[in-house]
Amino acid sequence: MNTHPLKLVTIIGEALAREPLKKLLAEVGAQGYTLFLVEGDGSQGRRAADIQEFANIQIEVIVPPPVADKLMTRLEQEFFAKFAMVAYETDVRVLRREKI
Repeated sequence: MNTHPLKLVTIIGEALAREPLKKLLAEVGAQGYTLFLVEGDGSQGRRAADIQEFANIQIEVIVPPPVADKLMTRLEQEFFAKFAMVAYETDVRVLRREKI
């Protein structure tokens, strides 16, 4: 088995950030992403997914470590003051690196 060490960056935040987040991903060099409508309860209260404008989204992107660093830095600098959002990164091992 031939795996490649990469980073999984997960971003969970309000749906209003969808388009700016997609733009940011392209700017930092992410080749693709997966986006989900999600619901939950946290510091901003309960958010249901039934009204799309008020829902939360979750974006997952697998990237090389330097891209993850750029992404996390820009999220903190440009998004956290404007949107209810959390982001975290995880070490992953990926098969078929050419698909990310």
